[in-house]
Amino acid sequence: MERIEADYLIETAYDPRAAAEVMAGEQSSGTFVKVPGETAALKKRSAARLEKLEVVGEAAAASLPGAGGQGPIVRAQVTLSWPLANLGPSLPNLMATVAGNLFELKQFSGLKLLDIRLPPAFATAYEGPRFGIAGTRRLVGVEGRPLIGTIIKPSVGLGPEETAELVRTLAEAGIDFIKDDELQGDGPACPFEDRARAVMRAINEVAERKGRKTMFAFNLTGDLDEMRRRHDLVQALGGTCIMASVNSVGLAGMIALGRHSALPIHAHRNGWGYLSRHPLLGFSFTAWHKVWRLAGADHIHVNGLANKFSEEDDSVIASARACLAPLFPDKPCPIMPVFSSGQTVRQAPSTWQALGSTDLIFAAGGGIMAHPGGPAAGVAALREAWEAAVGDVPLADHARTRPALAQALETYKG
Repeated sequence: MERIEADYLIETAYDPRAAAEVMAGEQSSGTFVKVPGETAALKKRSAARLEKLEVVGEAAAASLPGAGGQGPIVRAQVTLSWPLANLGPSLPNLMATVAGNLFELKQFSGLKLLDIRLPPAFATAYEGPRFGIAGTRRLVGVEGRPLIGTIIKPSVGLGPEETAELVRTLAEAGIDFIKDDELQGDGPACPFEDRARAVMRAINEVAERKGRKTMFAFNLTGDLDEMRRRHDLVQALGGTCIMASVNSVGLAGMIALGRHSALPIHAHRNGWGYLSRHPLLGFSFTAWHKVWRLAGADHIHVNGLANKFSEEDDSVIASARACLAPLFPDKPCPIMPVFSSGQTVRQAPSTWQALGSTDLIFAAGGGIMAHPGGPAAGVAALREAWEAAVGDVPLADHARTRPALAQALETYKG
């Protein structure tokens, strides 16, 4: 395949085919008037094509302001394609092509990018995740079940030594994975270097006694030189993961970090709501996550079932399935979806039933730290909940001989 394809949901009060043709022109060779040099041969070679259009319904009113048109408001699914030769296998220029000025066109009162399909040249140009699921499992030493994880809370306010003591407690409890909160970067109250040294000292000391190292994702979000320096420090200290807020560092920053990194990259999607929350604007996760996956993300957040945010469960599961689906036949590069946001033992069965896979990070904050038996009991309860889920055993039955799980079910009722 030497063409790039993108699927959209559009809403328009114009003839939908005419509106889609405007969209194709705006994102390739066309302009609002014919210009010298825009020959038939050039258009045949470089113009975007309307590959498919299917009307799916009508709307009573425009979803977004600023749109024109006098006809009925129609919704349709549209597929456009572009020749690879227009841009080459470049992720930044791909985003300008499939998600650029088209959102501003007055022909549309709604437009959402649903999916993208890329030629194999992108798989050659970008390494993608260096660790993914298999590499992450190897580093943590966990097979056959989800990685049980948590987030450092309070999100900000703890100093380096306070953070390290909390990490020590969690590592002693046998947790698999811990991450910085996305709000904790390199502030004066908790400088990155001091935090990294204190946390890795605690992790390494526990690992020497227990023979197993907890994975900690250090939030190194910053400018590119800072991220490279911070990565190198974490690696030198014996760390096994770094984290970046992808919307903050940008696509070029993530690509450069991915090429530099010798550690798994935990991709945090904070800001995702402004790209996705409106049903007729922005991105679907299926399309959006693919560029970060190719750029080098090994794990990426997908929210969680019964979460504290606005996302519905079906959307969460669709996002997780997208992470596990292959990108290319010869380079599948699946990555670990990260379930978080209000997760406790009670979401384990529904998550397993909906996803059918244990290739995930199940991150719980209060679901571990608020356990009445302490963090060790919180970690044990989550593992026991997943044992029950995968074994198709009701949680209450499994809890009869497992006090940690029984306490968790009593504590997390809602």
